[in-house]
Amino acid sequence: MYKSSAGLRISRNIFALFIFILLFAGKCNRGLRKIEEEKARKEAVAARTKNLIKTIRGISYTEVSRKFDNGLSFSPVGYQLVPEWRISFPSVDSVNIYSPKKGRFLNAPVVFDHDSIFNVAWAWLKLKQLSKDSLKFIVLHVKDNVILDEKVHVFMTFYSNRYIKEVLHSDTTKLWAPGRRDTLYIQTKALLANKIPDSAFAGTEPARLTAKSQMVSVKKEAPPDVVDGGKSYDAYLLPAFDIVINKAYDDFNYLFSVYVDEKGQLIFRKSNQFTFPEFKASTESTMKGITEGYLKLYLKVSPGKTLGIPHTSIIMLDVTGEKK
Repeated sequence: MYKSSAGLRISRNIFALFIFILLFAGKCNRGLRKIEEEKARKEAVAARTKNLIKTIRGISYTEVSRKFDNGLSFSPVGYQLVPEWRISFPSVDSVNIYSPKKGRFLNAPVVFDHDSIFNVAWAWLKLKQLSKDSLKFIVLHVKDNVILDEKVHVFMTFYSNRYIKEVLHSDTTKLWAPGRRDTLYIQTKALLANKIPDSAFAGTEPARLTAKSQMVSVKKEAPPDVVDGGKSYDAYLLPAFDIVINKAYDDFNYLFSVYVDEKGQLIFRKSNQFTFPEFKASTESTMKGITEGYLKLYLKVSPGKTLGIPHTSIIMLDVTGEKK
């Protein structure tokens, strides 16, 4: 009786193991089929995109607008999207793109990924619209081969050169001009920033400082070069100046930021250097004194502007005093 029960338990265990293996194998097969189907779908989309590129091969396009989801080309901090690409596809796996710096077209690879996503001239784009007259892309942010989920998207729109000239009877200078919505947006922001300095934003024409006396020297800090990771907008998003005051009351060095209002007046904003808490109030008081005394007296200041509209903006100052 004991042997019979043990044999029955063994049989049940073997049967259960057999069922588990069948279920596991079925699950694995379904998983593999799903992976293969997804791979085939992506390959089909990439193939369709390649075929679409073939239909526009050799056509020259110029970017006519670059905007955010809300249809504006300006961000709340004053960053402006600027259309600048001129491209053509000589083949499905390469693109000719104009380099303003080199003054000529450069050939760059085109790498297809999936879902109409591909890498063009080292930028990740998703194709939204393609015809012989126009192209439209969404700019993607990719990190470690993973597409980041952005809350705000950037759209790039291109027209063929033929369409611009023969149908629109226009040119890129007119098409690149900011629209009425951009102008109204900047006018509204400027009014607010001029009333409330904390609402200041960067001027695409940044504030300028020039010395009115030999007592002071001013040098604007140069942003990093593109090869060192710099961007074209670094020069205006947060301008920084090195200022040296000769024959100062003492030797000192302070790093702080100021507002430049719409009339070109300097207003102390805050310290941008580490200070022990017990010295914070006295240090900021000294910075305010330097702003009100030396800087207002010895500097000529032009306010920052956007679309020609003067408004309050922020600049960084590295101020050195030399007593000798």
